[in-house]
Amino acid sequence: MAIRFSMILFNYETDFILKEEQILKDWIMNVVQENGFEVGEINYVFCDDEYLHKLNIEFLKHDTLTDIISFDNTLGKLLNGDIFISIDRINDNAKDYKVTFEEELHRVMIHGVLHYMGFKDKSDDDKKEMRNKENQALFCLNN
Repeated sequence: MAIRFSMILFNYETDFILKEEQILKDWIMNVVQENGFEVGEINYVFCDDEYLHKLNIEFLKHDTLTDIISFDNTLGKLLNGDIFISIDRINDNAKDYKVTFEEELHRVMIHGVLHYMGFKDKSDDDKKEMRNKENQALFCLNN
């Protein structure tokens, strides 16, 4: 019988450090399980604009700034992947959307995982469903 390990890892390529790592790991794990999936290994990398911009050019051929890039290695219902998040973009977007830095950060963190579970954000209907799933997850974290 194979033993499966679930891991959510937080890595830092900038001075930023998450507060309450274990609470966030538990939250992500709960969201994944509530949607009928399992966590294999999910690596978050928190970085700056420059770091993420280089990845965006190299891997996606996009010469733009972005808040998140996720590389999905999901196998069936077992979620695996790397999620890169620009703290610079989160900070700017929080101001633009008039939300706290933490709310925007948590929204983007769960957004990447929702993509792994098959949720999309290309069409208007997909964006609406994605936003609803993000809001449900944020509600669970905050209550």
